[in-house]
Amino acid sequence: MSKHQYAMVMDLNKCIGCQTCTLACKKQWTDGDGMDYMYWNNVETHPGAGYPRDWHRIGGGFDAQRFLRPSSLPPLEDYGAALEYDYGQRLYGGSNKPVMPHRLPDYGPNWEEDVGGWDTNNPYYFYLPRICNHCTHPACLEACPRKAIYKRQEDGIVLIDQDRCRGYRYCIKACPYKKIYFNEVTGKSEKCIFCYPRLEKGRVNACAAQCPGRIRFVGLLDDPDSPVHKLVLKYKVALGLFPDKGTHPNVYYVPPFNPPKEGFAGRSLLEDPRLPLAYLKYLFGPKVVGVIEFLHAELVKVQSGGGSEVLQLLIGRDEGVRYRIVPRQVREAAPGEVGRRTSDAPAGPALTLMGTPGKAAPEVAGHAAAGASNCHGCALSAHCRA
Repeated sequence: MSKHQYAMVMDLNKCIGCQTCTLACKKQWTDGDGMDYMYWNNVETHPGAGYPRDWHRIGGGFDAQRFLRPSSLPPLEDYGAALEYDYGQRLYGGSNKPVMPHRLPDYGPNWEEDVGGWDTNNPYYFYLPRICNHCTHPACLEACPRKAIYKRQEDGIVLIDQDRCRGYRYCIKACPYKKIYFNEVTGKSEKCIFCYPRLEKGRVNACAAQCPGRIRFVGLLDDPDSPVHKLVLKYKVALGLFPDKGTHPNVYYVPPFNPPKEGFAGRSLLEDPRLPLAYLKYLFGPKVVGVIEFLHAELVKVQSGGGSEVLQLLIGRDEGVRYRIVPRQVREAAPGEVGRRTSDAPAGPALTLMGTPGKAAPEVAGHAAAGASNCHGCALSAHCRA
C-alpha cells in the first residue's frame, strides 16, 4: 500500500469539451513514434461509445471474488485507425477524380462529439474527460506476468517499467478503463504517468494547468488540506468511475446536475432531470443520487442568500484552491535511497525520478526550447514517458 496517493477530481459541470487538456497531454507526452493514436488524456461525449470504442462495455477489472475478468483486446479500428488516400491516381495518373480514403471512415477519436442522447423534447449530453485512474488496486498490475507495472510507494502513481515490459498486453485486457496503449514501434505498453516529473518539481499536471474551465483539482487524497481530500472524503461529492470494477480508481468526478428540462424550471433536478439518472448510476454507481441531492440542496441554499463551502471550493477561483502539490512530503515518504537521490534535485531540466527504475532522467537537448509553454522544464525522454 502506498504511503500517499495523488488523486484528481474533475467537476463535470464545468467541462466545456474544448480538448485543451487533450492537446496539452498530446504535445507533452505522446508525440513520439508509435504514439500517434494514443490519447493518455481524452474528452468524450456521453452517452456515447467513448475511446476506444465501447471501452465501458467490453470488460476488465475484478469480479465479486476478486478474480480478474479480462476483456478482449480492442482492435486498432476501435481507436480510429489512420486512413490511406488514393493520391496516386491524382498526382501520377492524371485523373480528375477527387482524392478519397481507401475506406469510408466509421470511427475516430471523439467521433460522437456533441451527439449524446437524443430526445426531441430533451436533447442531452455531457463531457467526460479521462486519464489513467492510478487505481488503488490496479488490475493491470495484477495481470502483468513480467511485473513491469508497479505502484510508487511515495505517491501511488502507477507506472510501467519499459525495461521489463515485453508487450504481452495482458494489462490492456485487464484494465476496465482501457487506458493502456500498445506501441507497435517499441513493442511496449505505455500509459498516463500522472505527470509525475512535474509533480516532483512542484508543478501541477499539464492537463490541469492548461484547463480553461478550471475543472480539475489535484492533491494527495490523504492530505486533509488538499482539495481532493475535501471533495472526496469530507463532502463526498466526487465519485469514481465504474466502482463495480473493483479497482478503486483515484480519479474522481463531481457528477453533472444540469438544469431541469425546458419548461419545468420549478421542479427539482431529481424530479425532472435532464440527464437520465439511470445513465449516471451506470457510470458512477448508486451513490450518485445522494451526491446530486446534496449539491442541489447546497445550490438552493446559495440561491436563497446562504453560503456553501463546497460550492465555493468547486468554483476553484485560483490555483491555490484547486491544487496542493507537496513534493517534499512525498519525497520524505520515498524509500531511503530514492529520497537521498532526490533531496538536492537541480532546478534545471535534469531530473531525478523518484520511485522509477534507474537513477536519473537524461537531459533532452533542445526540449525546453521546443515546448517550453507546456513542459515548464520537465525532462521528456523515453525513460520518463514510461
